[in-house]
Amino acid sequence: MGGNADYSGSLVLQLPIADATHVALQTVASNRIRILSLGSNTNARFAELDLADLLSSNLQPIEYDEARRKFSNSDNHWVAYTFGIFLVLMCETNFVFPHGVDILIKSDVPEGKGVSSSAAIQVATMQALNVAYDLQIPALEIARLCQKNENLVAGAPCGIMDQMTSVCGEADRLLELLCQPAKLQGTLALPSELELWGIDSGVRHSVGGADYGTVRTAAFMGYRIIADIAGRPVAQTEAQGKVRIDDGKWAGYLANLTVDEFEATYSPKLPESMRGAEFLDRYDGISDHITSVNPEIDYPVRAATRHPIYEHARVRQFASILKSWQSLNDGPRLGQLMFQSHQSYSDCGLGSEATDLIVELVRALKKDGLFGARITGGGSGGTVAVLGRRGSGAAIKQLQLEFQQQTGYEPLLISGSSPGASIFGHMKVELAS
Repeated sequence: MGGNADYSGSLVLQLPIADATHVALQTVASNRIRILSLGSNTNARFAELDLADLLSSNLQPIEYDEARRKFSNSDNHWVAYTFGIFLVLMCETNFVFPHGVDILIKSDVPEGKGVSSSAAIQVATMQALNVAYDLQIPALEIARLCQKNENLVAGAPCGIMDQMTSVCGEADRLLELLCQPAKLQGTLALPSELELWGIDSGVRHSVGGADYGTVRTAAFMGYRIIADIAGRPVAQTEAQGKVRIDDGKWAGYLANLTVDEFEATYSPKLPESMRGAEFLDRYDGISDHITSVNPEIDYPVRAATRHPIYEHARVRQFASILKSWQSLNDGPRLGQLMFQSHQSYSDCGLGSEATDLIVELVRALKKDGLFGARITGGGSGGTVAVLGRRGSGAAIKQLQLEFQQQTGYEPLLISGSSPGASIFGHMKVELAS
């Protein structure tokens, strides 16, 4: 719960899946970084880079914009999630790599399914470098640095929830994270009567896709318009098309508006959609440092603004039900919140026919022990999270069968849980001198 609202300051709840990414790293005498990646659903991929390619002519790390252009080719874009980690460490910690490394990546996390495969690779790579060079970077900082790499080098405008879960998640517990910007509230045990599954829709998801970025930008456009309606001081920054908003009690996060406040004062005054050019003419820019308003795009302003406000309220209610759990009678209440969250994705334009079909099949199987379902990650495909009574495997199999019959695609089933990188630990082997 909380997807596509973390960048607006929402509370989120995430369960780490059982599938994992492992990285083996060995230092070498040369200045070459060589990476062999054994993906979950792709052929092995190899790439190499000289450390000098990450340095400018004055031997300082290259700018993030230059790195993003360097790795933007569709055939080698995956290396942004690995080579970029080296650059982020050089830029953010001033670390100077004394030599190159050989890296082997073995990932069982399904790619393009909306279950944080990119975050897993980045976290595992950074944790391996953290250990190999004794950098002593704390867990929360690892998550922040990985998000910076994904935003600025890979060019994906994601929030921080996936990276935090990949680092700090605990097996069979929901990570409770207030994304303002990353305040760990602890973890919540999933009641023993409940079980979670992930059903792959077969539609490839990408957090770097245009739909996700468009919705994020639209949310910040709505936030800028609300600040204008409320008479909050707004100042332009040095960056073109960026503004700074002094919004007082909201503390810079859209999710801090209450549902009642939003509906009573702001929702009626927000445009359902707005062309980027019109917005820039009237409001100059947005406060988001990751995305920018494209004059040629029509943005779903009202729905994208409403989503994080309502989602924050839904996640808080979801967490409250878990904390005061009484019996399976509370299961349908959780399920209803998941259905509402899924609908909110669709209202923003982040749904898909395949994921909607899975959700409708869950509704049809409620009498067989399933409570609710919602799309995961950034939407527009990927995986649907399904909540039900523990032991409802027969209903899940029926869902898979009916989905395959209607679409011709046999959906992947994701189940189980495992700890994040900071808990999983590491093994360091050194040759005797």
